[in-house]
Amino acid sequence: MYESKLRSKQRATLRGVAMKLDPILHIGKGGVIDTVIKQADDVLTARELIKVKVLENCEYDSREVANILSDTLQCEVIQVIGSRIVLYRRNPEKGQYDDYL
Repeated sequence: MYESKLRSKQRATLRGVAMKLDPILHIGKGGVIDTVIKQADDVLTARELIKVKVLENCEYDSREVANILSDTLQCEVIQVIGSRIVLYRRNPEKGQYDDYL
């Protein structure tokens, strides 16, 4: 399991920012496959903070998907509510959310 490096205050700040985001990735009946992981990696590198929606026909629940993505991509799970997951991974080159943290 990936260990969080964010404090609760930082996590709360990112949750607030994520409220305005629309889900970028949709995970369906195929589950968490290599192409989904590659897309998530690319989007996290570009945007740092993303929202993921787990569709009802997915074989895993949201918490399981969040844990799989977190471990595979070395990113922070900021929040899991219902079918939505918020993930964060700082981009060392441009740190888009450094002002918030």
